[in-house]
Amino acid sequence: MEISINNLTHNFEVNPERLLLDVLRQEAGLTGAKYGCGEGNCGACTVLVDGEATRSCITPVGSMVGRNVTTVEGLTAGGELSSVQQAFVDESAFQCGYCTPGFVISTTALLLKNSSPSTGDIKSALNGHICRCGAYVRIVKAVQKAAGNPDHGTSL
Repeated sequence: MEISINNLTHNFEVNPERLLLDVLRQEAGLTGAKYGCGEGNCGACTVLVDGEATRSCITPVGSMVGRNVTTVEGLTAGGELSSVQQAFVDESAFQCGYCTPGFVISTTALLLKNSSPSTGDIKSALNGHICRCGAYVRIVKAVQKAAGNPDHGTSL
């Protein structure tokens, strides 16, 4: 099956019922999306599918044919971090970093839809993401900083 990942076409000979997260990590070598709960509840596995935040741990890879998948690795351009990624670094919006790719992806999805989100919009968009280190205040500040930057990775 042919799947577009980070604007590159990949051909995989895998069972279409296999989980997108497994194919990304094991077949494509893209390890940014993490296995967390395996039930789509924690957000660690979040990727963009056609610009929408999607939990890859519960998404069959066969449903990705004809769609564009973007992982956290695909947000960089020319080796430069996206402004969302940079805002997370600037605001120290992580501690262990395990959940960070999912938060970055969901922030990118939010800013694709709403370039000036309120604090309520931010909290709503990130609802369901779990940061076991408790960096939530810094995460919201990072999203606010990224929203203030006119180039926040919306050119996907």
